[in-house]
Amino acid sequence: MTETDTSLGYEQARDELIEVVRRLEAGGTSLEESLALWERGEELAQVCRRWLEGARARLDSALAAREAGADERGERDDRGSGDA
Repeated sequence: MTETDTSLGYEQARDELIEVVRRLEAGGTSLEESLALWERGEELAQVCRRWLEGARARLDSALAAREAGADERGERDDRGSGDA
């Protein structure tokens, strides 16, 4: 992973990854270039994965805080409880 990869936003990494995949699928590159593209694609996929995992953690935290607040107020979310 290069230093610039840590500063890439999700959309930037995703767009570059799409371009890497497009170039690999088009063919016509040397073995060495294909390997370099593959390695870059793996790095970009990892950047995207970290962004998505971070977003998921933030969402889980917000939902947990919301649920804890509802419990403190004596509210209850009956969705999915089977009680109608």
